[in-house]
Amino acid sequence: MMMMMRGRVKFALMWLLVVVLERRCWYCFGRFVVEKNNLKVTSPAWLRGVYECAIGNFGVPQYGGTMIGSVFYPKADKEGCSPFKDADIPWKNKPGGIPVFLLADRGDCYFTVKAWNAQKAGAAAILVADDRVEPLITMDTPEEAESKYVQNISIPSALISKELGDRIKKELGKGEMVNINLDWREALPHPDERVEYEFWTNSNDECGSKCETQLNFVRDFKGAAQILEQKGYTQFTPHYITWYCPQAFVQSQQCKSQCINRGRYCAPDPEQDFSRGYDGKDVVLQNLRQACFFKAAHKIGKPWQWWDYVTDFSIRCPMKQNKYNKECADQVIHSLGYDVKQIDECMGDVEADVNNPVLKAEQEAQIGKGTRGDVTILPTLIINNRQYRGKLDKAAVLKAICSGFEETTEPAICLTRDMETNECAENNGGCWQDKAANISACMDTFRGRVCRCPIMQGVRFVGDGYTHCEASGVLRCEINNGGCWKESKDGRTYSACNDEHSKGCRCPPGFRGDGVERCKDIDECKEKVACQCPECRCKNTWGSYECSCGGDGLLYIHEHDTCISKDSNADITGWGLLWVVILGLAVAGLAGYAVYKYRIRRYMDSEIRAIMAQYMPLDNQGDVPNHIPHPV
Repeated sequence: MMMMMRGRVKFALMWLLVVVLERRCWYCFGRFVVEKNNLKVTSPAWLRGVYECAIGNFGVPQYGGTMIGSVFYPKADKEGCSPFKDADIPWKNKPGGIPVFLLADRGDCYFTVKAWNAQKAGAAAILVADDRVEPLITMDTPEEAESKYVQNISIPSALISKELGDRIKKELGKGEMVNINLDWREALPHPDERVEYEFWTNSNDECGSKCETQLNFVRDFKGAAQILEQKGYTQFTPHYITWYCPQAFVQSQQCKSQCINRGRYCAPDPEQDFSRGYDGKDVVLQNLRQACFFKAAHKIGKPWQWWDYVTDFSIRCPMKQNKYNKECADQVIHSLGYDVKQIDECMGDVEADVNNPVLKAEQEAQIGKGTRGDVTILPTLIINNRQYRGKLDKAAVLKAICSGFEETTEPAICLTRDMETNECAENNGGCWQDKAANISACMDTFRGRVCRCPIMQGVRFVGDGYTHCEASGVLRCEINNGGCWKESKDGRTYSACNDEHSKGCRCPPGFRGDGVERCKDIDECKEKVACQCPECRCKNTWGSYECSCGGDGLLYIHEHDTCISKDSNADITGWGLLWVVILGLAVAGLAGYAVYKYRIRRYMDSEIRAIMAQYMPLDNQGDVPNHIPHPV
């Protein structure tokens, strides 16, 4: 047992030496570039000017934009290593004021801890002042940080020089207000109308929080990346980092388990335990397979399908389920319609003592050209030949890519945020849907899925979009009967949808219910709403009723809900009663007409007599003397 433990320790130490030597080689000969943005001090007057600051590799830099704020330097815990108390943050609970940039000193804790404490205290950004005179460095996330708080940092961060930090502190000590404008507008170049970006990643899913971050990002960003690529806005290329085994250890068992092609292309053990699980060699093979899949997809003009393969493989072939192998990978490749043999030919002979063309090109691409610098951090995004800084988050990365277009030339998709994210593909995004009519309220947008009632074939649906959407307006009954109840029976069809109503479902006459799920037939006979005359006999039917008269020689009149006799010689019942009513109405009409004529005649006579009296005397009037006017 002791010998076995010694063997494992020696094994681990040897591989650690390989990794150390490899990392020393990268730092000796590699060139790491610190990505920067501008910091402009606008007040006080003597401190005004533009200064450089280094973008932190966490949080959300505002690529393409600016941010204005006032600097605050805490009196206690100046390094920001502990959560701030309310008494130490006077801007707390004061909305509407100018944003606050917290200034913290470097030292004693991780940069991410400082940023997290500043964010919880309500700061809009954090500035870290260096504690030594040196060129600016990139504030990175610590390898040991497994906590989820790192991914929850959403404020931007920047490292400033010791000199600038001291000058700002001096002004704040005198009671002066220091206002600063953080400017990321030129953090990324925009040489043409298309953004080119690379994603340096790894197929390993058992290396802790960073591997989980990569996998989650690929799944979240897939929809946006595919839309950008399909519409020609971007050109995307995936890349994979590999190391080589030092010549002195090529024949060791350690290098053989972690490398292919005789130590030329290696990856660390996924579990950092060489005695169990998968080896680094398995990771290199899967990286190579993913790179070859991209080459095959790019060859047929569908490079965006790389995102489908990587996402599906991570879901269907995880290490934890012991499915991280060629068999499972081949199933994913076949399901996407690709020839497995073509992928195998691209991978080549991984045991041969020769260079692999694909992986050799990957190693050469790691070396930076121009302003880019070498790729030494996983994961890394390179946008327009500049390394992206900030957390690996869909919204943050998409903002950075859109800032790679020159202002006023960016595609409308970056401005309208009208971009699919494929969130509706799973459980309909939690939104309302009518499966029978294939109607859904789920919409994929740049901001994620939105639950909004749709417009289908000119018919608008209204509702909250989550639990309810209802057709409204004209022609609403043409689409799935307006979502209302409808049923056919005994050769009859009844519907609760009516085009005369703009919305809503109402059970038709003869039915009762909610109009959506069901309408139940009303038994008019039991509820005594019809057929109530003494001789009537009622029979309920689906949606209506039938009424008849019990005795012979009787006829049912539906309009009057009564029975009358078919015999015309009967007593004043039935038809006799009806004729009496008709005759009475006729007599009343004639009498009214006579009175009307009499009154009109008398009126006319009086009018005529009045007119004639003006021109001649009537029998009952005396002579009226003439009046002759006197001459003038």
